[in-house]
Amino acid sequence: MADTFVVIGGDAAGMSAASKAKREQPDLEAIVFEKGEWVSYAACGMPYYVKGAVESLDDLVTVTAEEFRDERDVDLRTGHEVVDVDPEAETVTVDAGDETYEQPYDDLLVATGASAIEPPFDGLDLEGVFTIHNMDEADVIEEYVTERGLETAAIVGGGYVGIEMAEALSARGVAVHLYEMLPHVLQPFGDTVAEVVEEHLREQGIELHLETAVSGFGGDERIDSVRLEDESVPADIAIVGVGVAPNVDLAEAAGIELGSTGAIATDEYGRTNYENVYAAGDCAEARNVVTGDPDHVPLALTANRAGRAIGQTVTGSPTQIGEIAGTAIVKAFELGAARTGIVDEERAREAGFDPVSVTISAPTRAHYYPGGAELTVTLLADRETGAVLGGSVVGREGPKRIDSIAMALHAGMTATELQNADLAYAPPFSPVWDPVLTAAKVLSGKLE
Repeated sequence: MADTFVVIGGDAAGMSAASKAKREQPDLEAIVFEKGEWVSYAACGMPYYVKGAVESLDDLVTVTAEEFRDERDVDLRTGHEVVDVDPEAETVTVDAGDETYEQPYDDLLVATGASAIEPPFDGLDLEGVFTIHNMDEADVIEEYVTERGLETAAIVGGGYVGIEMAEALSARGVAVHLYEMLPHVLQPFGDTVAEVVEEHLREQGIELHLETAVSGFGGDERIDSVRLEDESVPADIAIVGVGVAPNVDLAEAAGIELGSTGAIATDEYGRTNYENVYAAGDCAEARNVVTGDPDHVPLALTANRAGRAIGQTVTGSPTQIGEIAGTAIVKAFELGAARTGIVDEERAREAGFDPVSVTISAPTRAHYYPGGAELTVTLLADRETGAVLGGSVVGREGPKRIDSIAMALHAGMTATELQNADLAYAPPFSPVWDPVLTAAKVLSGKLE
């Protein structure tokens, strides 16, 4: 009898694991339980659907449920919620709507994802107040914007979701107020990036309310205002985007250990404290390449990569899930902002380093070639070892240059080694000294 690989959760990590396991071992029984109807979808594309840049919600689906079943031979069961895990008996209990049953497994992957945090705001249940973390929410928001003829929007939270939804609603002709309780938007990107993005947001007509706490929303059945400490501001719609929390209740109830971040603790192969139980994706920790400590950074590549590795491991080829650097990039109207590793000196000191940092601005193309723009690069290194710790970039062109810094982190390069990297040059694409090389050159000099 073939082994049974059970997966809880049908998005990036879960479907990557099931697909890879079936490719490696075709006679394996791979069963995926997904409580919703959407699988393998690009959550990062949802703001662009609301904006109108993506025509159909179906366009965000990478592989359909039917393709998983018919072409990849994965036993995908949508509308099936796992309500209990028994690691000792090696079974999961499944609520299929019209029946509840137990499913045995040989190996289990918990890929339950994360959920949008819902602060204890008054009026959170009013019509017109939304979070956006799944496809159904995106669909409802788009329909609400289309049908209501909205004038003003309140975005609560200045992270990825807040910035992207501010752009989306502005493009739909809605006046946007963005509320952030911290001094800056995009806090994980560092102050340099935040200040550039904030100036650009204001240029685009976004009303920023920094260091401003929201207490709730006003209205009878439907939102009509956002409530602050000492005033109310009119709002026809509110998007609450203050972060996500890993979905760990099921795992915790089963005795699967959580880590210091609150997500599920795993080893380098994605294993939990049970030998044949794995965790991956937004519900699980991974090892930070800079600090060596467990970290929780819920991003798409991390989930896909870990799921794929676990799919190989359960079929007899142990494969590490890989380390993470927290590399991220976000579009803010005409700007791109990106970060990787440790981006500020305070965090570096907390991690035990003696940081040295530089910030430079340099052109993205040769000075005589049209179309270039200034790219601001911040780069950090450890004074004692010279090792690159992380960095950020922001500008109208070239934010994907963050990948060069991310590769330096994974390779354990020093600032001098990064300075000497042989990056490509041609006038339409870069000056002779790429902005990342320039930053590394200046940082190397500061370390001497």
